[in-house]
Amino acid sequence: MSTAGGLRSVDEGTVIWHKVPSVPGPQLVQFTCWLVLNSLCRWWDRTFRGLRYDCLFSPGINCFGANVILVHAVFQRLVELQEQYMGNGVRGLHRRFYYRLLCWLERRVYCNPRVKLAAVSQHTGGQLKSYYGRSDVTVIANGVDAKVFNAEVRNERRSGARLQWNFAPHEQVILLIGNDLRTKGLDVLLEAAALCRDLPLRVLIVGQENPSMWGSVISKLQLTERVSFSLPSAGVLNFLAAADVYVAPSREDSFNLPALEAMACGLPVIVSTNAGVSEWIHDGLDGVLLKNTGNAAELGAAIRKLVTDPEARQRMGENAVRTAATLSWDRHAGAVYRLLRGACGLNG
Repeated sequence: MSTAGGLRSVDEGTVIWHKVPSVPGPQLVQFTCWLVLNSLCRWWDRTFRGLRYDCLFSPGINCFGANVILVHAVFQRLVELQEQYMGNGVRGLHRRFYYRLLCWLERRVYCNPRVKLAAVSQHTGGQLKSYYGRSDVTVIANGVDAKVFNAEVRNERRSGARLQWNFAPHEQVILLIGNDLRTKGLDVLLEAAALCRDLPLRVLIVGQENPSMWGSVISKLQLTERVSFSLPSAGVLNFLAAADVYVAPSREDSFNLPALEAMACGLPVIVSTNAGVSEWIHDGLDGVLLKNTGNAAELGAAIRKLVTDPEARQRMGENAVRTAATLSWDRHAGAVYRLLRGACGLNG
């Protein structure tokens, strides 16, 4: 994975990418080694390749010494939401130490006024101001590549994708993609799906978590035959192709890129106002905005409306494509480039 890069000569447009080695092991070990190896790679470049950087850019707190950081998540906020669910065993202690390190790095880095910050949404920018007193944050929304994510490709893959999951033609598939599924609102989605048990509804969950963690809840809600889990894969389009509605009832989400990718593919989306992407969604036109994140009845009503009204589903999906086009990958790249030029004192 490419990580922190620096502009050696802005006028020449030269960008230097580091391929930082990864170390297997628990998340805390991987991240700590990442920080160290990241610094060693840059030391090697300076010492043996004679490279000098006008600007060092990092997506999040992934390296020391960055001049510009694009913030994708504020971990202090995530800790507040997850503290009671971390547990007390080895896994819980590991997560606490990991998040404690991330929060320490945030305080150390984000409070430094010499580090220029950008955020993927106003939502995240507001958190940087609230937690770290930064009122000078630039907002640069995530982008989507319409050459990869589009309705034509999704429709071409639809039959094969649904066959892979044994979804019947008459079944309506609700999709959720993400890690830390409790924060993503899976518990609320399951309750909402139970309220819609009379409908031909299937739920597809894509994430790294062990599905057994949700087994008792799913069984209690009588959804055992309705819910399927999958690990993430490079073929995310297959998940989007199999789905009819994308749902993101997040308790906290700096942006939620899968929702934008779903919109680019022509899927109607139901998104929490706690997700940054909601700032670009027009309620009832190109998506549905959930005002009360933990309200299963509200989410259930939104799902029922889209599942039972194919015309509304199609109309919303078509509008979603147009909205997603305004958040293109080229737009995002251009905004980041201007941010880097500004950090180097080369505005205009």
